Amino acid sequence: MATLVEDKSNRLRMTGRGGELVGAYWDELFTARERGAQVVWYNGHALNPLFQAAGISWCHGEAFSARLAAQHLEGPAQLAGEEYGYVNELCSYSRTHLGCAVLTNDFGEGETGIVGAVDQRELASRLPEPDFFVNGYQGCSTGQQWDQMSYRILGKKVPIFTLSLPYMFGSKPDAGYLVGEEWETATNYVVDQLEKLIEFLEAQTGRPFDYDKLGEIMGYIKAASQLRREAMALCMAKPTPATYWDWVACIAHINFMPAGQRLIDYFQGVKDEVVERLANGVSGVANERYRLYFDGIMNWNKLGWLARKFADTDAAVICGRYTHQNFWQEPQLIDPENPLRGLAQHYLLCSNSQGFKTLKEAMVKDCDDYGIDGIIFHASRTCRAYTNHQHLLARVAEKQLGLPTTFFEGDIADAAFYKDEILEVRLAALLETIDAKRART
Repeated sequence: MATLVEDKSNRLRMTGRGGELVGAYWDELFTARERGAQVVWYNGHALNPLFQAAGISWCHGEAFSARLAAQHLEGPAQLAGEEYGYVNELCSYSRTHLGCAVLTNDFGEGETGIVGAVDQRELASRLPEPDFFVNGYQGCSTGQQWDQMSYRILGKKVPIFTLSLPYMFGSKPDAGYLVGEEWETATNYVVDQLEKLIEFLEAQTGRPFDYDKLGEIMGYIKAASQLRREAMALCMAKPTPATYWDWVACIAHINFMPAGQRLIDYFQGVKDEVVERLANGVSGVANERYRLYFDGIMNWNKLGWLARKFADTDAAVICGRYTHQNFWQEPQLIDPENPLRGLAQHYLLCSNSQGFKTLKEAMVKDCDDYGIDGIIFHASRTCRAYTNHQHLLARVAEKQLGLPTTFFEGDIADAAFYKDEILEVRLAALLETIDAKRART
């Protein structure tokens, strides 16, 4: 295995500040019971504004699994899930979170025999047991069953609400991004579903839902997402002042953390630092020679490692489907005076739920806008939903855009599926192809 002799990545300073905010959020959730708060576990789309307005503490299952993986603490939860009966080919997000349910339900002072690692499992078992589940998935069959499995682990005593969200095929003649009969019909359908979810929340809390509070929350999210998108757009500059890894590091903040002035201040800080770098000629990667697009959900076990690995080859990963086509990426759709419509449309825009036509157009636009030289696909072993279209997208990149592509295997939250030697060889081949193409022109 090659070693990195010099760290040529130059991550934003705000990444450290962002990590402190994320840690504070989870610490507060762990003490929800002590504060008398109700707790909901949910998976899939960003339903947290509804929970915040209802005065409920929330745990996003994928986010907690990703956090454990990023801290290399996912092992005990995954082993607990496997020992409970879930094979390691199951989505590692769900396998980790199901393992957390096992540990939460079974947590004691001593050894249980599940994994034999009490100290390591401490974080995984700190989630407070939920009062109820809400599932809001589309485009992923595992996600739609995830909470049903958790329901069984917790003794079939916890209420569940499943939000029905349609897949956006985009196959009708008038179908397109943000337009067409399918878009309008699906929007109205999801708004109706959200109204039913609010009735469920009112029944669980015993309180009327605070629509004014929801509008206020959506105003904060709109402002924060505008700042995030503006900062991303500044990275069309060459060399780029920030990279894909910086945008991965602030997904938590825009996707599930409480919305308030602090959220706006954080993304204002991110944008200000990007502007400062542009003014001073500071780049996200020393000696940027290649500009790459990354397709695939992040390999959370390897976030820092991959940032340094790509930078070591003078490759700046600029943008990607996961960061640039998700997470309130169209803030103009948010109307604080009519928050349910903006929420519904945001859920429909998840790239996991889009047909190939829309994914293709979005990838082509990003590659053009950001001056991309090549594309690297992360073929995540246990996330079939996100890998479904990757070979078709690679063909479009090569035939339509003339961009070389390559794949590497890994996973979202299970380090066992990643092999550094494979990435190293394929990345080197990709960069050599880019060099050869440049030599011909």
